[in-house]
Amino acid sequence: MARVAGVDLPKNKRVEIGLTYIYGVGRSRSRQILANVSIDMDKKVGELSEDEVNTLRKALEEYDVEGDLRKNVSLDIKRLKDLGCYRGLRHRSGLPVRGQNTKNNSRTRKGPKRTVGKKK
Repeated sequence: MARVAGVDLPKNKRVEIGLTYIYGVGRSRSRQILANVSIDMDKKVGELSEDEVNTLRKALEEYDVEGDLRKNVSLDIKRLKDLGCYRGLRHRSGLPVRGQNTKNNSRTRKGPKRTVGKKK
């Protein structure tokens, strides 16, 4: 298994897909990195040589990935909460932040349904 940015990449997957296991690397960034270091996208992770893995590690140092990115995102959310702006209040109360309708949907953010029974 190739270990890049603190993540074990699966051996049997293509490199393009394997890089997406790293937080902060999607398909487009994965393709961009592989094009820059001239590694074939169709190659499996298990077939990579040590030199190729090292070049991938060096290429990923240019980007914020894994722990640094997670820390930056959490600090950004904390800043919004401290400011008390609309987005911060939505984060604080656990509601959708990006303007979605909440009358019927957004069960993921709001949690399970809380129904109130009728009293007789």
